[in-house]
Formats: sequence, structure tokens, C-alpha cells
Amino acid sequence: MRFEPITWERLAGTLAAHADGLEPADGGPWLRIGVDGAPAARPEEPAERLADALRARGRPVLTVSTGGFLRPASLRYEYGKEDPDSYADGWFDTGALRREVFRPLEAGGSGRVLPDLWDPVTDRATRSPYLRLPEGGVLVLHGPLLLGQWFPFDLAIHLSLSPGALRRRTREDERWTLPAFARYEDEVGPAGHADVVVRADDPRHPAWTGPGGLGG
Repeated sequence: MRFEPITWERLAGTLAAHADGLEPADGGPWLRIGVDGAPAARPEEPAERLADALRARGRPVLTVSTGGFLRPASLRYEYGKEDPDSYADGWFDTGALRREVFRPLEAGGSGRVLPDLWDPVTDRATRSPYLRLPEGGVLVLHGPLLLGQWFPFDLAIHLSLSPGALRRRTREDERWTLPAFARYEDEVGPAGHADVVVRADDPRHPAWTGPGGLGG
């Protein structure tokens, strides 16, 4: 896989221009974009940059974090608070994401998306109101372990970290998750599921797979 240097600003602008020309695969009126990356890669930052670039092009955008769709603590910690297999397989409520985020944005859907479901601090439902994404709008979902879940992304972006960079940039109290990301690489191979791969080992100097990764 060949990478070329790029700035985060130009990356966001190029992706927004590409996304602006995409048609949703299901024929519906909403585009769905995923920004996949370990917390150490800070996927929320390029997701917000992309959202801003899309808004500058006149597109309504709703950004959603998978951090708002964690399962209750009783389920997340069933096998202990630092079990990497539980983190990989059971921390994130993928069923709720499909039901509350993706299904409303299917062709013929209502466009009413629940932006978050569960507050991990209080371990209670957030009770957030539904938000309506207008037709022609774009969902940008960001978080870890997104690919290989059969989420219906029209554009999937993977933030890649080498094992060494992942370890260096992961907080010490979260390094127990590293085996989960090793599994993700081995079993899912997220780069193979992504339309665009961004190497983010050095957050000051990203590189990406270039226009070829967009089919250009």
C-alpha cells in the first residue's frame, strides 16, 4: 500500500469534495461516512474536520461517536474491567447503532437519528432527543473497531497506527486494550475494508493512500 504525505486540512477538503459527489449505495437521500480508528488515533478530530468541510460545501452533517453507544457497565465488565476480548466483542452496542443511527437513514427512512444512547459516567441512558438529518445530509460516525461490522458506509476511512505507534500513543491506563486492536488487525484487516487509509503514526505528519484510494 503506497502512502503520500498530506495535511489534515487538505485531507478533509479532498474527502469532502469526493463525498459531495457520491450517491448513497442504497439509493436513499443520506450519505453515511465512517471514520475508524483506535482512541490513540483520535478519530473524532478528522471526523470533525471532515464535517466542517462538508458543511462549508452546504451539506447538513450529523457527527456521531460510538462512545455514546457503549453497553451498560454490567455487560461491559462481565469478565472484568480490563478484558480485551470483551472490549473487542461486547463494549459497543452495534445493534443500537444499526437501529437508532443507520436504519433511520436507509432509503425510505425517517431521518430521525439518536445521537447517543448511554452515558458511561452515570451508567444510565442519556435520554437525548432524536435529531432529524435533512435529506441530502451526511452522517459521520467515528470510533474504534467500526469496520467488518457490515455497517452500510458509503465511504469508510481507516486511521492506521503501527503497533509501536499504537502503544506509544495509547494512555497507560488503556494499554490493556492493545490485544483487542491486534485481533482487529489480524481477524478483520480494517485497511482492506476501507476506501481510504490514513497513516497517523505521527499526528503532525499524516500520510494517506491518495486519490487512488478514492477510485480516482
